[in-house]
Amino acid sequence: MSLIEALQNPALFKHTVKKIDFIETHISWVFLTGEYVYKIKKPLNLGFLDFSSLEKRHFYCQEEIRLNRRLAPQLYLEVVAICGSAAQPNLEERGPVIEYAVKMRQFPQSAQLDRLSSNEKLDHRIIDKLASNVANFHLAIKSASTDSIFGDLEHIRQPMLENFQHIRTCVDNIRIESVLHKLERWSQQQFDELTEFIRQRKTKGFIRECHGDMHLRNIAWWDNEIIIFDCIEFNKNFFWIDVISDIAFLIMDLEDRQQNALANRFLNRYLEITGDYAGVRLLIFYKVYRALVRAKVDAIRANQEAEGTQVYHEAFNNFVQYLHLAEGYTNAASPCLLINHGLSGSGKSYLSQLILEKFPAIQIRSDVERKRLFQVPPHKVNSGAVEQGIYTAEATSRTYMQLVKIAKKMLAAGYSVIIDAANLKQQQRQLFIDLATSMHVPFLIIDYRAPLNILRRRIEKRAKHQDDVSDATHEVLAHQLTITEPFASLERPFVLTINTDEEIKIDNVINRIQSHVDQYAK
Repeated sequence: MSLIEALQNPALFKHTVKKIDFIETHISWVFLTGEYVYKIKKPLNLGFLDFSSLEKRHFYCQEEIRLNRRLAPQLYLEVVAICGSAAQPNLEERGPVIEYAVKMRQFPQSAQLDRLSSNEKLDHRIIDKLASNVANFHLAIKSASTDSIFGDLEHIRQPMLENFQHIRTCVDNIRIESVLHKLERWSQQQFDELTEFIRQRKTKGFIRECHGDMHLRNIAWWDNEIIIFDCIEFNKNFFWIDVISDIAFLIMDLEDRQQNALANRFLNRYLEITGDYAGVRLLIFYKVYRALVRAKVDAIRANQEAEGTQVYHEAFNNFVQYLHLAEGYTNAASPCLLINHGLSGSGKSYLSQLILEKFPAIQIRSDVERKRLFQVPPHKVNSGAVEQGIYTAEATSRTYMQLVKIAKKMLAAGYSVIIDAANLKQQQRQLFIDLATSMHVPFLIIDYRAPLNILRRRIEKRAKHQDDVSDATHEVLAHQLTITEPFASLERPFVLTINTDEEIKIDNVINRIQSHVDQYAK
């Protein structure tokens, strides 16, 4: 009897076990006992990981506990020694140690986000909480020192190329080889173009001790809490990475599952908290890399199975799907610039969120960036803000220049942008019109309107929410009415007016935006 078979005996465990469910991954054996999970590392050496000796497996079990306790301390309990013999193992330290297992608290697999996604239960509330947790985790973890090897060009290039080597070792197919060749050439070209920027990212501290394997299957929503588990522990080069590489895995996984709206919502929330807009320049590059990581895993899994079996077909089909997802990312996007316009309470931020559900873009909020620029906590209320403090004419001018700076980076990275600001003065709007013109991208001014009594009512309602970043008051609204400038004749052809006191058919709004973009492309 093998050790794996012997461990499926409920009587071996110190706690009550009614049933054991066994799961095998490409690198682990996992035993679900009801209350606890025991995970054993396979004695493998795949190049990118080495579990070939008992000593190494023990070390990486300890590392798994240490690293995962950062995001899931309630799950990761201890490293357990398995003693005795393969035929008669025990967990009571009787006899020589023959293996080690990571002991974790078990939660229902139905709580995993991949299961929630499949059951259409993955919603905005969960994604917002997830984005906040990941953003704050990234802001808190330590950065690699500038003299460390992590984040160096070769340590980014090497695993990128190794993906192709591992895939080719496992899969021999002429049609697939042509796609691999295209992706390999694109990846190398992008790497060469991004070389200097990648160096800058390390210098600025964005190479950090991340999770490394952050996809939906490794995240759970349990007891109204986000739990991110099963981070990479076996190769430092895979988790001492750029934070953008870390989130690229999650965004790619959402998009692979046709959850593009949630992917975009996660990205926007993450950027709003971290302010790491510059990093978006790397996002497509890392999404391709992450899709190929998953393709590699499925290729290895398929190679471990007999051809023709159900497990083989499932792994191989997933491999092909990830390969085509990566290929789709290499097609250049055609970005556009949407310039919000409207008084406080007109519905700019709310409607922008609805637009983002169906029109992928990066929303840049003046309320958020103003406070970030002047180092004011996002939810700190600035009472009496009219022409004072961070709301002086000079401060507002600096804020708008910052919005232009961020928007330029996003457009250059191939992402459409929504400028969520009042833009009440023609000079303010002209800043973004000039940006769009200089970058040869289409722009549209979205004019939000509502009766004055509704604006006042919305401002009062919003003031009651402590998590709202806006400082709008009745005094602010009154001031805005005195400084609002009408659209110039050259602006009017590019204005889309939305009356937010009426029923809004968001699909019609999206169609008009898309029609404008398509017309520009002609």
